[in-house]
Amino acid sequence: MYFAALLARTEDGWEASDTELDDVETLSDLTDLAREASVDEDTVLLFIEQEDAWFGVLRVEGEEDPRIYVSDAAMAARSSYGEILTDELLGGDDDDLADALDTLDLDGTEDGETEEQEDTEDSDGVSGLAGAAGPGTVPAGPAGDRAILADLGLSEADLLALETDAMAEIADALGASEVLETAR
Repeated sequence: MYFAALLARTEDGWEASDTELDDVETLSDLTDLAREASVDEDTVLLFIEQEDAWFGVLRVEGEEDPRIYVSDAAMAARSSYGEILTDELLGGDDDDLADALDTLDLDGTEDGETEEQEDTEDSDGVSGLAGAAGPGTVPAGPAGDRAILADLGLSEADLLALETDAMAEIADALGASEVLETAR
């Protein structure tokens, strides 16, 4: 289950609202959603949290490119909204993964690979594509802009230390706890 919220900075502080992600399919959709909540093109933060598995922050300011942070890229990549963020962060492309999978034969060898090459293992004891860090490989752990909230009161170290109830802790650091709680 997901929880998503928008925090928009205004002259009077932060305004929060929960948001529906039903129509979101791309990073552009997420960015547009955040920009729609912007007041005078000021900072907008879109938080997405999937239970205690992972959380992500998308930061939009005016027409600048969005900044992204994901607490656990491997976990996020397994979910639809997390995949949107991790694909952008890791430069992933579904076509790259599909191409890599298309080169595998059912016997476990890559197209054009001989049985002898199949028997030769990599130094890590794994042969072929499975041991390679190629397309579609998503590292475990944080990914993205670790300083995404530093100028707003949450240091990189504090962001990396967040595990459970991350949204509440981030909102507390930003001075937006009450407005976020209202949105929940």
